[in-house]
Amino acid sequence: MSFKNKVVVITGGSAGIGATTAVRFAKEGANIAIVGRNEARLREVCQKCEKFGVKTLAIKADMSKDEEVKTIVQKVIEKFGKLDVLVNNAAIYKNATLASPDLLQIYDQVLTVNLRAVIHLTSLAAPHLVSTKGNIINISSVLGKTCLQNPLFMVYGASKAALDLFTKSAALELGASGVRVNTVVPGPVSTEMLASIDKEKTEDDYKSITLLDRVSDPEEIADVIKFLASDQAKGITGGYYTVDNGILVKF
Repeated sequence: MSFKNKVVVITGGSAGIGATTAVRFAKEGANIAIVGRNEARLREVCQKCEKFGVKTLAIKADMSKDEEVKTIVQKVIEKFGKLDVLVNNAAIYKNATLASPDLLQIYDQVLTVNLRAVIHLTSLAAPHLVSTKGNIINISSVLGKTCLQNPLFMVYGASKAALDLFTKSAALELGASGVRVNTVVPGPVSTEMLASIDKEKTEDDYKSITLLDRVSDPEEIADVIKFLASDQAKGITGGYYTVDNGILVKF
């Protein structure tokens, strides 16, 4: 499953699923551009990727700011001259219910990063992906399909449900140009984001809501992303690939 000389862009690439995915692609020979807000962490991930002899580009950008999103594709093309794979992974999580006094503020913050920025970046990347017959992988969540009987997930879940439909729409629009668009739908994954959702919960608590009694490692998600980006998935577009250890079977 070689990606030699391919150019892969990963948002939210400084930690968790994004960082792990960057290293996975680098192992297969891809040149990597990672986007994030923490420069030190971006450099660390780039160094891990460069051990495999590939070129890297760290892009410090806040996905909530249009002017910074606009620079991402420009910098990638200036550095590498092309773009083959876009992984829309960056996301933020915030609790909110209808009773939250700052509900609309939280809604604006979450939807700006989790949906608006994805649409914006995809529109900028699309012409370059058409040129390379590349593809896009959006990282969603099971919370876009179930609230797990917890109203606190409302805003985040809404952002991911909208992202799922965006995947279908983008696949429909770009398919005639040879560009595939797919979604990976993780359940609980052992990352800093999972730990931040509820400080009082441990991974064992999240295991208990799955059918298989386990939390995924970031490597599992990275492997699915890599598969969907590869020629092995050349007949797959507009698809949802769920890696949730059976949560959606239970809920």
